[in-house]
Formats: sequence, structure tokens, C-alpha cells
Amino acid sequence: MTTTIDEQDANNNDLVSKVKAKRAGKFLTKFMFQSVNVGENKLFHVCAELEQMKERFAKLLLGEDMSGGGKGVSSALALTNAITNLAASVFGEQHKLAPMPEDRKRRWRREVGWLLSVTDYIVEFVASQQAGKDGSNMEIMMTQQRGDLRMNIAALKKLDAMLIGCLDNFRDQNQFWYVSKDADESEKGVQRSDKWWLPTVKVPAEGLSEESRKWMQYQKDCVNQVLKASMAINAQILGEMEIPENYIDTLPKNGRETLGDSIYKSITVDFFDPSQFLMTMDLSSELNVLDLKNKIEASIVIWKRKMNQKDSKSSWSSGISMEKREQFEERAETILILLKQRFPGLPQSSLEISKIESNKDVGHAVLESYSRVLESLASTVMNRIEDVLYADNVAQDPSLLAKKKSTSARVRVATSEDNDDTPGHSPGQTPTESMTLSDFMGWSVDQEQEESNTKNGDSSPKPVEENENEKYQSYSARILARTKNSYMEKLGGIGLRSPTTRH
Repeated sequence: MTTTIDEQDANNNDLVSKVKAKRAGKFLTKFMFQSVNVGENKLFHVCAELEQMKERFAKLLLGEDMSGGGKGVSSALALTNAITNLAASVFGEQHKLAPMPEDRKRRWRREVGWLLSVTDYIVEFVASQQAGKDGSNMEIMMTQQRGDLRMNIAALKKLDAMLIGCLDNFRDQNQFWYVSKDADESEKGVQRSDKWWLPTVKVPAEGLSEESRKWMQYQKDCVNQVLKASMAINAQILGEMEIPENYIDTLPKNGRETLGDSIYKSITVDFFDPSQFLMTMDLSSELNVLDLKNKIEASIVIWKRKMNQKDSKSSWSSGISMEKREQFEERAETILILLKQRFPGLPQSSLEISKIESNKDVGHAVLESYSRVLESLASTVMNRIEDVLYADNVAQDPSLLAKKKSTSARVRVATSEDNDDTPGHSPGQTPTESMTLSDFMGWSVDQEQEESNTKNGDSSPKPVEENENEKYQSYSARILARTKNSYMEKLGGIGLRSPTTRH
């Protein structure tokens, strides 16, 4: 059987193609095995992260009930707890102004990205134009990420990056250093607060250089803007959450019964000064402040319900005019704002806890918890910066340390007397408190005092009483000048605003 020249060429070409394919297959196989051998450790980590992600989302789907018995919490609350616990484990040991370890930084970005990815699938329908094949335009409905999530998630991610970047800025600084809490008393530095478990700060004997002092103040201003922005977003999201019925059922029928006669009379006087009101309150302990906050929030809810139900005859109605009730409600909101600004590290109030536990909106849950942990981290960084600035002030004026010790002694004596008079508590006992992320990370900022001093060109601290008077009189003057504003507007126009209430 004879073959033509064309057939022979075709056979040769097939043979060459098979040889080339065989060689290419061998090379590809060899390359794949080499890649696996070279990146075996990396591949192992990828598989471990994948299994960890599966476990996290399984826990979310089960509502933290790993038994599968259907007794878990809602998806919204499970996400809230997951973000809060992640932040506590990553940022809980951030006691110094220093860059975060790379492994913790990678873990935070990776795992918070997992949890935030849920919001990519929370969508809403929007109208859109589409061109047809015949050139005509038609309106169709398309899905896009919900408006509040699209705006606020991007803003919070930017705030997140700013905070971590701020900590990275303290790499290789040599103007201050930290001394362990276990060091000898002669070697310890200055401790601004009574948190003995934190390392103390030391600065050179002559204090910080002028350039370093300005740089520290700049870092503090940047962190303060992040703190205000996260506070505003968090407050707005909490305001959008519905008040649970089980919280309303626990409230008395009028504001006087909630506040008590003394506080009620102070709020309903003809001439009301919120700063003077706070001076008359016992705010020596966190429990007292939290109790006042709970009372004020409860009274605001009662008065708002009465104003909303003015046309209906219900058990909430009373003989007070609507104008008076509206005025009382505005005064109570002013006090609440001052409390939040003066004590940003307070545990969550009864109303806030009730809202978070009863919330079913997954988008709100993510925004509230993410903004809250960023607020907590910003406050922690602010505390650490203020520790350094305080140590610098003490280096320039050592008498400040003696004044601080005498003030702390007076506060301890007053607190012990209050505890002795408290029913149900013996002098040796401490009231039990629920630990929150704020407590765990240590909030006790006093931002506005140093801001005002810096803007006025006065870097020396003032006496405590003078600071308190000036500070809260300026607060009340600014807040009372703005009536009928939202809480976020009262915090200040900072450009990062949550959407208006959709309910």
C-alpha cells in the first residue's frame, strides 16, 4: 500500500505533535511538583485558614449553638459577638504605642474581612437604564449593596486603616519608652491613671523635644477624628434600631418615677444649666455614671412615647403640656451627650444592650459592632498618647505628680465612704460589674481638656476643678445653642455620616 507525500507529511506532523505534548506534560508535571514542594508551607497555611473560615461560618449559621439543637442566637447577634470577640483577642493587649505584630495584623484583616463579606450580599433594588438591541432605552431593576452599608463599610475600613497606620507611625521612635509594671519603683515611669497593670511611660529628664511634642499632638488630633467619626456612626446605627417591647414593658409610666424626685426637679427647673446639673451629681464611680445614663435614657424614651401618643388615650398620657415635655426631653438628651463625651469608656447601657440583643438586621449588627470596636481601639490609642503627653508635662513640672496623688487620695476616701453607706455591700466587697470590651481595653480619655489648652497655646495643665468648670461649660454652651438637632449633628460635622432612618 503506497502513501502520498501529503499523507507522510501529515503522519510526521502528528508524531511531532505527540512528542511535543508528551514533553510538555512531563515539564508541567515536574513544575507542579516543584511548586508544591517550594510552597508546601504556604499551601498548608491556606488549607488551615480555609478550615478556620469554615468553622467560623458554621458557628454563625448555628447561632453559636454547636449542639445543633436550634437554641442559638440570631444571625445578627452571632455576628455582633464574633466581631466583638475578634477585636478583644487582637487588640486587647495593645498597651503600648507601637506597631501591631504582623501576625496579629494579618489575622485581623483576614478574619474581619470574612465577617464583613456577609454585607456584600445584603442588597436592595435600584432603577437602572439598559439599552436594547434596537437602540431603545428601558428601565430595569438591578441589585446593589444596601445604601447604608455601601457608605459606612467603606468609611469604617478607612478608619480601621488609619488607626493601624497611626500605630505603625510609632516604629523606631526614641523620645519615650515603657517600663514594665514589675520593675523597681526607682525605675518606673509616670502612670497617668490608676490602671496598675499597664506599663509606665518614661521620657527624657528634660521632656520631649518641641518637634516630638508637636508630632505627638498631631497624632492625637488624627486619632481624635477617628474616635469622633466612629462614635457618630455607632450612635446613629443604635438610634436606627427599634426599641424592644420588652424594654418598654420594664419602664415606669412617667419620667419622675424613673429619674427620682431630685433629678426630675433639677431637669424641670425654669433655668437649666447642664454643666451645673452634672456638678451636683455623684459621678465618682462608674456604677453611678452608668445608673444616671440608664435613668436619662429611660426618661427620654418615656417622654418621646408620650409625645408620639398625644392623640391616643393611653396609660402613658399625663397632664404636662407637649411643649414642656419636649423641652424636658431636649434637656435630657443634652445631659446624655455630655455624659457620653465625659465618659466615653462606659459599659453599654440597658437600652443599648436591649437593642443589640433584639436586633434582627444583620447589616445594622455589623455596622454597630465594627464601629464600636474601632471606637474602642481609637480610645485606647488616645489613652496611650495622653500617657506620653502627661509624662512630658510631669518632666517639665514635677509638682503635677504630687497634685495628682493628693487628688487620687481624696477620690479614694470619698469612694470608700460611699461604698460604706451603700446597702448590701460590706466595706471589703466590690460591686460586681459585667466586663465589656471597653473595660477590657481600658477607656479613660479626657480629650477636650488638652485640645483646648493646645489651641490656646497653653501647654501647662490647669487645676482639676478649673478644668472641669471650663470644659463642661463650653460643652453645654455649644450644645444648647443647637436645638432640635440629631445626636450625630451635636457631635459635630465630621463628614462621615450614616444614612437617615429608614423606619
